[in-house]
Amino acid sequence: MTPDLSLSQVKITPRHLDRKAVIYIRQSSPKQVREHLDSQLTQRALVHRAEDLGWHPERIEAFDGDLGQSAAGLQERDDFKALAAEIALGHVGIVFGWQVSRLARNNTEWYQLLDLAALFGTLIGDTDGVYDPCLYNDRLLLGLKGTMSEAEHYLLRQRLTAGRLSKVRRGEYVQPLPTGLVRLSDKSVIKEPDQQIQHVIGLVFSKFEELGSAFQVLRYCKQHEILLPRRHGNGVGPDHVRWRPPSEEAICAILTNPAYAGAFVHGRRTSDPQRQKAGRWTPVMVRRPMAEWQCIIQDAYPAYISWPQYLANRARLSDNATRFRESASGARGAPREGAALLQGLVTCGCCGRQMNVAYRRRPRYVCTSMRRSYAEPNCAHLDGPSIEAFVVQAFFAAIAPAQLETLDEVLAQRQLERQRLETYHQQQVRHARFAATLARRRYEHVDPAYRLAAAELEREWDDQLRALRQAEEAAERFAHEPDEPTLTPEFRHQLLHLSQCLPDLWGSPQLRHPQRKALLRSLISRVMVKRTAADRVEVKIIWASGHFSEGVVIPPVGSQRQVTGYDTMVERTRQLWAQGYSDLQIADILSREGCRSAQRETVLAKTVMKIRHRHHWVSPYHQHRFADKIDEQWTIRGLARELGVESGWVYNRMRNGFLSESDVRRKPPHGNVLIRNEATLLTRLRAEVKRSRRLRRSAATASIPPDPGKSLRQSVDGESSVSNCAMT
Repeated sequence: MTPDLSLSQVKITPRHLDRKAVIYIRQSSPKQVREHLDSQLTQRALVHRAEDLGWHPERIEAFDGDLGQSAAGLQERDDFKALAAEIALGHVGIVFGWQVSRLARNNTEWYQLLDLAALFGTLIGDTDGVYDPCLYNDRLLLGLKGTMSEAEHYLLRQRLTAGRLSKVRRGEYVQPLPTGLVRLSDKSVIKEPDQQIQHVIGLVFSKFEELGSAFQVLRYCKQHEILLPRRHGNGVGPDHVRWRPPSEEAICAILTNPAYAGAFVHGRRTSDPQRQKAGRWTPVMVRRPMAEWQCIIQDAYPAYISWPQYLANRARLSDNATRFRESASGARGAPREGAALLQGLVTCGCCGRQMNVAYRRRPRYVCTSMRRSYAEPNCAHLDGPSIEAFVVQAFFAAIAPAQLETLDEVLAQRQLERQRLETYHQQQVRHARFAATLARRRYEHVDPAYRLAAAELEREWDDQLRALRQAEEAAERFAHEPDEPTLTPEFRHQLLHLSQCLPDLWGSPQLRHPQRKALLRSLISRVMVKRTAADRVEVKIIWASGHFSEGVVIPPVGSQRQVTGYDTMVERTRQLWAQGYSDLQIADILSREGCRSAQRETVLAKTVMKIRHRHHWVSPYHQHRFADKIDEQWTIRGLARELGVESGWVYNRMRNGFLSESDVRRKPPHGNVLIRNEATLLTRLRAEVKRSRRLRRSAATASIPPDPGKSLRQSVDGESSVSNCAMT
């Protein structure tokens, strides 16, 4: 029906006609832009509507830059911004849209547009008529249309979501399938007919079960030059599969996709408006926890692995996480090549956080959570080998009753792995030969006159021949690789009696650090440690069964004073020294009584010597160095202190004969010097001291040289010489 233009022409004034008319064209998605071309033609027909209302064709402009973008307000629209700017500048007389929903699907942008149009006198037009936002009735009608447009958008989305969820509950919803599964024309799903694709996907699952880490699977694929299949398009056949180098992301995508376990799952991801970035058209998708998945239907597809195995793979990947958020939830991390056997297992007994490993001279376990979170001091900094020795002994004690016969499993696993690799290389060669043959046939069937197509097909044939040669070379290299070395009889016997031989096998180079860590993790869930004293660490082993074992570890410390019972050890050393025992004998007695050194489990002779020196407990030979009198007679040290002179002054008087042989005697058995303690002798010595000091003073004032600086130096030198004379 042709709209009535009479009322519209009353609202349109020459001032509006002097400005330009804008035709706003929009469709909500790229799919609509590609498939619904009639909608674009219908919207562009509004140009004739503007011409009928009086606008010159040169004053009519179409804004179609927002094609493929939603107007729900979740993303920015460049042309809508440009339209608002043109209105604010007074350049637009009227804005045409097929419906109000073309301009905006949310009231926020709609009312902003109406406010600008009312302020600058711009009209709004659609298929029903022309409206002036300055008029009450028109503004009311435009507001109702905007509200209905927003409600319509909500109802449409609600109906579409309800229909999709209904199909999801019945398992009929068609969603993209990963590489390795194919949907037929009758909607049924089968495994990829290409046996090579099935083999490679199965190899990824089996190697992850063996190695326990997605990165280790990646290293394995890189080492053996294994490519991963990627589906290109929705078709079936070799033309729709691309073989790409492996990546950790691709391997994790295979391991975490429930379709490989035969399960139909919907709702694994959801949009997060808080992460929406400016300029991004599609919403940001985030992964949901498994408990929030909307629908899980098992046995919907052919399975590569069982559902319990899929759950175990997810749990292992989560346990291998090493980032802070994931490690705070209890993840232990994958076993690595470091020497710290309890990496990922040790938990701080103070704050409950997982401890880190510090590799210095010896591995150490450090808790830095409080320092990183609250700028507090570190909770603990513990020695690693001493704690590991205790845990390993507890592990040996736990497996002692078990008879772990794993020889057949190890041999079968090695043989199966080599067969899988051999099958992979053979399939690679067959696939490359088939592709080369197909390329040759295409080249032979092309018309020679069609040179461009012939050249392109010839280049493709050359590429396929090159890929065939590379696959044959890789298969030949694998065929010439030596087989796994056979087990020696000793190693075979150890594996047959693992529970008894594991302690001897533990320290051998046949077991690497990741293998030792994997053995410990098979039984141990957590190891909680807490320092109770400088040389005492409480260790609590939490086993996988939920039971726990406790013990106390004595780590090495930096000082003997930090050893528990140090005061008792010092007192016992004093008693034994007083009884006449030597340092070596005292060390042996203290070791038998349970004492230890700071770095060793026994007491060393040098430890006893350091204790004696610290407390000035010296031998009889050195006693005279610290005593003033021995047997009521003066020692050199005691007599010098009594006279107020140096010990050398006394020795000089002995050498020059002032002290006669009757005044001095040697005490056996070491010949320590002792001097008679008599009043007359002391009187003589004090007089000698006064005479020496008088001679020194007189020599200092004997002459006054002309140069003051020289005089000062000579006086000092003279005093020193006189002092030396007095000492001698």
